[in-house]
Amino acid sequence: MRRMVGILALALTGCPSQVPTPAPTATATPTPSPSASATAVAHSNGARKVSEETDDYLFEYAYPKEAGQVPALATLLDGRLDKDRAELAMEAAEARKDARGAGFPYNKYSLATAWKVVSDLPGWLSLSADVESYNGGAHGNHGFASLVWDKQGGRALEGIALFQSPAALDKALGDRLCAALNRERAKRRGEPVSPGSTDEFDKCVSVKDATVLVGSRSRRKFDRITVQFPPYAAGPYSDGAYTIDLNVDRAVLGAVKPQFKDAFAARN
Repeated sequence: MRRMVGILALALTGCPSQVPTPAPTATATPTPSPSASATAVAHSNGARKVSEETDDYLFEYAYPKEAGQVPALATLLDGRLDKDRAELAMEAAEARKDARGAGFPYNKYSLATAWKVVSDLPGWLSLSADVESYNGGAHGNHGFASLVWDKQGGRALEGIALFQSPAALDKALGDRLCAALNRERAKRRGEPVSPGSTDEFDKCVSVKDATVLVGSRSRRKFDRITVQFPPYAAGPYSDGAYTIDLNVDRAVLGAVKPQFKDAFAARN
């Protein structure tokens, strides 16, 4: 359960709004246990993929060449990889021990993180991650993460950190986000959301409970926002995750922090 809390924190609120960038240093990789089956692929173009399976857990982590070709960013992601794997190994070992002590069968833990490119702009690289985990419950869980790399400043931020606050972005998106979310709910549930519903899963959801990605159709500036709601944030588990795409308009531009306004453009 501790692991799931950590994953949901990453998916819903992410890392700190600005992630300190470590200096490129050699990173020690934990040695797999004798029962481990491990593969690690680091392509010459910068992409990396790690897959490791032991008696206790299954761990996977991948990022694309666009991230690997930036040394400081690759170091940052490699550090997260090592941290996630170490935490998973520790918690899985504890869970196996607890299960054995209670006389229950142990169900192998798993964690898979796959980073991909949202937009690669002249001054910015926007990435998103799908995070799949299983911690011995009735089913696995699905979360998201955002990372925006400032190429000139050499720093990592979350998508939401480019805006004045989640509340400011909520106000700028207004009814657009709620309406789009309800349209998706109606498609999945086979009926529209009742305007007077008091069901928690029918309410409009703040971006503070979601992951915000910044993207671009023009490939010059950020002109698109994607809001990702993990299971349970905007609907029951059976609904799955919701992904809502919206254009940047003048109201959204007004919610961007002054220092980042040059990176955005409105799109009709």
